[in-house]
Amino acid sequence: MVEILGRGFSFTEAPRWYENALWFSDFYTNRVIRWVGGTFETVCEVPGQPSGLGFTPDGDLLVISMVERRLLRRRGGTLEVVAELSEYCPGLANDMWVDAKGRAYIGNDGRLNPLEPTVLVRCDPDGSVTVAATDVLTPNGVIISADGTQLLLAESFAGRVSAWDIDSDGTLANRRVWANFGTPTTASTVAEARKHVLMITDGITLDAAGHLWVADAAGSGVWCIAEGGSVVDHVDTGDYTAYSAVLGGEDGRSLFITAGPALDDIHQDGREQAAILMARVDVPGAGF
Repeated sequence: MVEILGRGFSFTEAPRWYENALWFSDFYTNRVIRWVGGTFETVCEVPGQPSGLGFTPDGDLLVISMVERRLLRRRGGTLEVVAELSEYCPGLANDMWVDAKGRAYIGNDGRLNPLEPTVLVRCDPDGSVTVAATDVLTPNGVIISADGTQLLLAESFAGRVSAWDIDSDGTLANRRVWANFGTPTTASTVAEARKHVLMITDGITLDAAGHLWVADAAGSGVWCIAEGGSVVDHVDTGDYTAYSAVLGGEDGRSLFITAGPALDDIHQDGREQAAILMARVDVPGAGF
């Protein structure tokens, strides 16, 4: 059963569970929001539209500024630029995962018209930016396994999740398909690519069993998937479309879901159309 924790947001994305609180971005009101103690509060405003969130080893918030294509750090209540990403990101900067060493792996939409592959980048704590992976199609949800050895990436309009091994210096190697929900295509438009995918793989989260919870931006809810693609569990989000999810709560068994209208019905004018949902799920603790 899905519970609605809050409504009235413009478009919720990039949920993170950190220090006993749920953090997420609200795209079109330009806010990073935290839910703690049953209350939603604005943490900061990002004029360039916030997306991916993460935290440095010493607890500072890292946030992607989508339109400006920057990685920002909130320190002492002030946002400062860590890295400029425009040189590497032809499309809007999007989701991100920050590892235990403070390295941020960042995706971008790439060019959507025509639809073209793009890159995943890594930003190190000193602000240096490196191309971590090439030839990825709309790299979106990204996460690193709890032991830090594997990176998983949702390639939305390819309908797949790809995986890499992570070397000690943060380099990615041994690319492979972790799960596939699409058929091969050379589609040059998003509309055509969508005809070839069973799931638009969006935000993702791992549980302690190594299963991946995948939000389907095509509208079918959140799916718990084992490596190879077999279905373990499913959360139906009803009239809402799920765009990302994270496991959290006191026991790691609360699945927090950022949700909103169908992909084709999203308005970007800041109107109230999105929600935060929560479902209790049967998992052996979270892998965050």
